[in-house]
Amino acid sequence: MTIAITGASGPLGRTTAELVLQALDPREVVLTTRDPRALAELAARGAEVRRVDFTDPDTLLGAFVGVDRLLVVSTDAVGARLDPQRAAVAAAAAAGVGHVVYTSVPEPVPANPALVVADHAGTEQALRESGVAWTVLRNSLYAHQQVPGLQHAAATGRLVTNTGTGATAYVTREDCAAAAAAVLVGGGHEGRALDVTGPLALSAADLAALAGEIGGREVEVVHVGDADLAAGLRSAGLPGHVADLVASFGAAAREGFLGRATSVVADLTGRPPTALADVVREVTAQVTAQGAASGAAPDGSGR
Repeated sequence: MTIAITGASGPLGRTTAELVLQALDPREVVLTTRDPRALAELAARGAEVRRVDFTDPDTLLGAFVGVDRLLVVSTDAVGARLDPQRAAVAAAAAAGVGHVVYTSVPEPVPANPALVVADHAGTEQALRESGVAWTVLRNSLYAHQQVPGLQHAAATGRLVTNTGTGATAYVTREDCAAAAAAVLVGGGHEGRALDVTGPLALSAADLAALAGEIGGREVEVVHVGDADLAAGLRSAGLPGHVADLVASFGAAAREGFLGRATSVVADLTGRPPTALADVVREVTAQVTAQGAASGAAPDGSGR
């Protein structure tokens, strides 16, 4: 059996690849990337590395020949990745891949305002129409991406949000990778869309309480509209498209599209998913330890 992973030099793909390599003979693993040099270490361990760029049709010809199970990691080109991902699915079907696993997003339906929905919904449709056995892993929002915002809220005493009373079941990238590796190595789950989430759905009030815990102060929740949140993120230095994307996820949470916590991680891996609170506490402990080692004051002033 040969397993392939696309985007294997990216964070999710690389983490998944490491887990698959622990479970299989490296000679059974194919890793694709736009820059093979980034995977030189894994190639040295015996994995086959192929240069594949979804936007370059020439690299898709024969890209997945000999592959039994394939993980297609969605690319980061939001709004411009649908056609390339469709091309990758078609290439997998043409190569005779037996089972394609794809990383998507919870509830990619027209009513969901998250800006990533169209890309994921279209790729899922392409999979269903490909004639290849498929599994969709609908990964929730990453826990680690919430840490800077919580640290800012802890420092300022204000958590600015557009999520209203909605909640999100934040998940770690490591848990998403473990779930993907379990499906690739263990097989099964064909024709299923699985919501990969953390253990709890957290509201803005929950996040404020967590920020208050790490900051040692009360944190106020400040509710704003989508446009105001995006404008605030832009003024803080985020590129416009990133600010709009973050605001759209907040709208998705507010409207109930991210609030379902599942047991998928535990079911697939045999261990519970990591909670956002544990991620934040670990990062906070690391920052505190680094500050103590450098002689800096807890607020970074160096006093």
